[in-house]
Amino acid sequence: MATKGPKLLSGGNPQIPKGDGPEPVRAYLAAMPGWKGEVGQALHALVLAEVPGVQQAVRWNSPFYGVEGQGWFLSFHCFTKYVKVTFFAGAELDPPPPETSSKAEVRYAHLREGEARWRSWIRQAAALPGDPLF
Repeated sequence: MATKGPKLLSGGNPQIPKGDGPEPVRAYLAAMPGWKGEVGQALHALVLAEVPGVQQAVRWNSPFYGVEGQGWFLSFHCFTKYVKVTFFAGAELDPPPPETSSKAEVRYAHLREGEARWRSWIRQAAALPGDPLF
């Protein structure tokens, strides 16, 4: 009998138990469906390339990336038509990601199938003070 993967929640977001380190993030990435999985893998690879020693965790069914002593700078989450990328200090990026938040400092980018422009934002976000969150 085949092993069943993680449950996909609304919008195709994988349900992954919270955890620290690369293992739960890898489980989340492996469970992302279709083109969203390609986007997640590309984002993950960019973060690893741009932020040596990046911290990783899964909370609230989303992967988080941070810098020790600075907090969490980026997270993402699957929705039906896009992957929502959260920059916790996004208002300070140049240019800032296009989507606003109820928190003035947080900005979002909605990555749709076939889009990518993230290297600069990831590098900038990792250099800014992050959000301690947990």
